[in-house]
This record gives sequence, structure tokens and C-alpha cells, in this order.
Amino acid sequence: MAQTIIATHIVKPSSPTPPASKIHKLSFFDQMQPPIYIPLIFLYENNQSSQQQEISKRLRQSLSEILAIFYPIAGTVVQNSHVDCDDAGAEFVEARVHAPLSHITENPNFEKLVKQLSATAAGAVAARNLSVKASFFECGGFAVGVSLSHKLGDGPSAAAFVRAWAETCRGEASGIIHPSHGQTHLSVHPSFDMALHFPPLPSPSPWPSMHPEVLSEKTVMRRLVFDKEKVERIWKLEASRSEVKDPTRVEAVSALLWRSFIAALKKAGTGTTSFPTAQVVNLRPRAGLPDGAFGNCIVGAAAALSLGEGEDGDVVSRLRAAIRGVEDGFVNGVVKDEKLLRMMHEFSDALREPGSCVFVSWVRFGLYEADFGWGKPSRVCNGYQYPNVVLLMEAPAGDGIEAWANIVDDRFFQLLRSSCDELLGEDVRAARSCPKLTSVLK
Repeated sequence: MAQTIIATHIVKPSSPTPPASKIHKLSFFDQMQPPIYIPLIFLYENNQSSQQQEISKRLRQSLSEILAIFYPIAGTVVQNSHVDCDDAGAEFVEARVHAPLSHITENPNFEKLVKQLSATAAGAVAARNLSVKASFFECGGFAVGVSLSHKLGDGPSAAAFVRAWAETCRGEASGIIHPSHGQTHLSVHPSFDMALHFPPLPSPSPWPSMHPEVLSEKTVMRRLVFDKEKVERIWKLEASRSEVKDPTRVEAVSALLWRSFIAALKKAGTGTTSFPTAQVVNLRPRAGLPDGAFGNCIVGAAAALSLGEGEDGDVVSRLRAAIRGVEDGFVNGVVKDEKLLRMMHEFSDALREPGSCVFVSWVRFGLYEADFGWGKPSRVCNGYQYPNVVLLMEAPAGDGIEAWANIVDDRFFQLLRSSCDELLGEDVRAARSCPKLTSVLK
């Protein structure tokens, strides 16, 4: 896909960070994150009311305003210890794509092409905590790629930031002021005291949360789409097999995908007999923290199945028990550093196992509410590249769920899809293109 970088800007906060907020301490979970980015891509259909120059200008101006609120993002990470809130700013790249938006959304290689719209594809994010890439198509459509350093925040933090930025851009956040000066007029109310809840280690930890070789593995990204009816069918199927009679939609879909993953490995003849998994758990609601608590507040809940359990066992109960163990350890008592480190190592080790599969849920993050003033996105995509990680997202229309799977190759994807078909008793749609959509999830 041919594209041209037409401008690169450094966008700084609209007002300086007050002296009292100049040092933002990293929490334990911040320290344990690898030096990677959380990549989100939002696609917007043709808008006749605004030109490229106006869209770019409004995006940059509102980004400057919101960086004054989310001030650690505009700072500089120092020795895995704290953020110097020096107002260094964020990178903003403008690109022109020499094709219409449909060239991507209706292309069989959609997942590969959409990654080229990611801000990380701009190639200069290493020195910044945030990079944005605005890509403009020949048809008048455009894309906004947002890449937030995982050192600063997790998926819920990235989603909250984008929603607040969009709210500011469309003019519904009048009177924005720095949090230390009073309340903002945003629907998102960020707080930056995660280190008080999860204190940092005395010295930067030498224990990475993810082994370097895992990050360097090559993968392909493919999607499975479960519409509302299929999600309901999966829910009934998994509930009938489980002692848990009220599984969430995410638990049910994760259970089916875990079974399918195990079945696919068996078909591939890997000889694997133990299948570890981990669910990334958002601790905010479990620890009584507000949704706007900015930073990393997630942990992996590890579990494992044998081959027979994957075929006929109560998978939902196994997933629920793993989460309950996290809740007991992190919420119901004082947590020792040793226990935190052990749980992080269990998550890291799970990624290294040949039969592993990790589930991350971004369902109910409100990503389809990211209206910058030109309508809601027709598509929201991600650019994660971890091997054997399945990221669950809302489907753009209805109450369906998309499973973005990072796997070794297309052959294994076909095995995964056929295993889903067999377990569910019907065809699962393998999303290899994205026809134009006229509605989005409310």
C-alpha cells in the first residue's frame, strides 16, 4: 500500500505541567511492562464537511489540550522509575495514502494492510510515550493510529485517553483545566496515583514481564467474527458444560477459543499434552479503583488444561477459578512483592510454552465512541503482534465479538477455524475483508 509522509509534528501540552506534578512515579505494574506500544487504529468514512487540513489542525489542537490533562503522557520515562513530566510532547505524523479506504477494508489482506496505518509504522516513536498517525485516503476517508507506551498505561488507559481526546476534539469538553487546578469537564476523569495503590519496587526490577524472544517472534494476524446470534449460541453451549451458569460473553467465547486452540494443536501433530493459558485481568473494578485510574492495572490469571480437559472439561470454571485466585491475592489482603513477581512470571512463562494461548479482552472499552467530530469510526483495529495472543474486541455492528488472533501462520489459522466449526456445529466466519458498514455498536 503506497503512502507518503507529508508532515511530522511534535505536539506539546497547551499549558505547562505545574511544579507539584512534575514527577509521576511508576507503579509496580508500570515497571514490569516491556518497552512496547499499545497500537489502536480507527477508520473513518468519507466526510464531505471538512478538508484534510482542517481535520489535521483540529486533531493537533485538541491533542495539545488533552495532553495538559493526561500530562504524564507528554513526559519522559526515567530509568524505569518515574516519568519526568517535562512537557516534551507527543509525535503527530500526517500521511497521504494513495488509495481509497475500501482498498483496505475490502481487501483479503485487511489485517496486514491495516497495520501500516499504525502510529508505530511511522518509525519514530522510541523517544515518545505517544505517537499519533493521521492517514488521509483519496476517497476522503481517514484513519487515526494511536500508539501509547505500555510503560505509561494499559488497554483501559489507552481507551480512556482516546475517548477523552475525541470528546475534546468535537468540542464537548469546554473549560479544560489541569487536574491539580480543579475538576475537568470531561466525561472521563483521570487520576494518576496508581503508584499509591501498587507501590514500585525499591529499585527498577530486572525481571521483565515478557521474555525478549517472545516479542521477536514472527506472527500473522487473522480474525474470527462471532455475530450476536453466534455469541448467544456459544454462551448456551459453554454454560451447559459448566458449573458456572452465568458466564460472561467474554468467558464463553474465550472458553470456545481455548478448546479450539487445543484441538488445532492436536490436528497439527505437535505432541503437546499440556495447554497453559492466561487471561489479562483488569484490577480496577476488583480493587475499587475508578475507571479513570490511569496507568497499568492488569495482571495475567494463569491456568492450564490437559488434552482431555480441553475436549470435554469445564473450561469456563477453570477460567473463573484463575480470576478468583487473582482477586484473592490482589484485593483481599496486603500483597507481597514476591507474590506479585511470581504471578507476573507465571504469565510470562505461559507465553513461552508451545501450547499456550493468552486472552485479552477490550470488550466494553467504548472504542466505537471515539467520535472526533466527523462521526464514529466504521472500524476499530489493533496492531498487537504477540504470538498466541487472542484479543477480543466489540464487533462494529450489533453485539458480536471479534477475535484478533496472532498465530504462527495461515495453516494454523485454518486449523483453528475448522476446530471452532466442529465445536460449535456450524461455520465460523473467517473475516478476511471488511465490507462497508453503515452502523456501529452503541
